[in-house]
Amino acid sequence: MSARPGRATLVLASSSPRRLELLRQVGFPPDLVLAPEVDETPLPRELPRDYARRLARLKAEAVAARLDDGPWFVVAGDTVVAAGRRILPKAEDEATARACLERLSGRRHRVWGGVCVLRHDSRRSERVVLTRVRFKRLSREELEDYLASGEWRGKAGGYAIQGRAAAFVPWINGSCANVIGLPVAEVVAMLRGLGYRGGAP
Repeated sequence: MSARPGRATLVLASSSPRRLELLRQVGFPPDLVLAPEVDETPLPRELPRDYARRLARLKAEAVAARLDDGPWFVVAGDTVVAAGRRILPKAEDEATARACLERLSGRRHRVWGGVCVLRHDSRRSERVVLTRVRFKRLSREELEDYLASGEWRGKAGGYAIQGRAAAFVPWINGSCANVIGLPVAEVVAMLRGLGYRGGAP
């Protein structure tokens, strides 16, 4: 995939279909999508905010290293669901999803969205966006039905707010897009600030 004549190539450093769709929705469809290969293991005693920022930077740098000379812009993001200082994992099995949902049930938690935008000349912009989310207290039936749906698979904190789990969230403060996977308002502002001239007018 290549950029339209007269503008830089926009590259999404992600394997997430949700991030791709969010950029498309706001009129910034990437010209190229590359999955970054980085170690996502949190560092000892690493705080959720710092983890989100570090992972976004690592992803952007990993993909940028695979690109030819510009002009190009790389967008990378990382979404971290945190209960206090505890970083909740991406749920890859039902036991992990259950543990996450039981921890979130009836409580407020934070979603940290790290974003890094890199330009071909090494200029960069980094930001961490915070969204606060409150879960209703889940009944046993609601929990079991959600686990049976499989929607939790691969999701940070074991839920997808853009899907069935929207029924669990009576209150949110901040960007919903950030919880889905990418705070697009901030991303657009960061791209514009670095001189990107593609996308929506």
